Amino acid sequence: MPDLVTAGQAIVTAGQAIAVESARYTALGWMRGTSGNLSVTLGRDPLRLAVTASGLDKGELTAHDVVEVDGTGAALPGQRLRPSAEAGLHARIASVAGAGAVVHLHMLAPVVAAERWPGGIELSDLEMLKGFGRRAHDDLVRVPVVPNSQDMGVLGDAFEAGYDPETPALVVARHGVYVWGDDLMVARHRAECLEWLLRFKTAIAEG
Repeated sequence: MPDLVTAGQAIVTAGQAIAVESARYTALGWMRGTSGNLSVTLGRDPLRLAVTASGLDKGELTAHDVVEVDGTGAALPGQRLRPSAEAGLHARIASVAGAGAVVHLHMLAPVVAAERWPGGIELSDLEMLKGFGRRAHDDLVRVPVVPNSQDMGVLGDAFEAGYDPETPALVVARHGVYVWGDDLMVARHRAECLEWLLRFKTAIAEG
């Protein structure tokens, strides 16, 4: 019984944090409508994640609007809500990158940048790179871009094929961006910095 109580407390705590972060991203216009999804890793052996439920307004989530999923992104039995359709990619990122939290956002800047640089977006010599977890100078950062797919297995394979442990982001063309970190706050800071970096790069390229 104590283990069940502890597990229940963990998912509610994760749900509270996810609700707060989702409201913040919604206010920024990065989770419009019901788009986007967030996850927090609950355990690793076996892998378990708390993921935002499907089809809900991300600005109005409560602590109970998350679903516990396994290492494939499938919901554990006995839950009232369905997980995001993209839970499988969250699980793959958590597994491969060791992420404690993953945020999937529908920012415009990464999608526009991916149109211009479909082979990957290169960044260097910018102070804001430090907030993204990289060095401001003498460091070439390449954010991978992969084609969109409704099949999370296909997206997961594309992510893993181009994965660089020093680059905590993936842009899905004409879709959005995934950013991750040890926890939701780290992921948020990285996402905010990446959005600035990609807006800057695109603005300079356009003259």
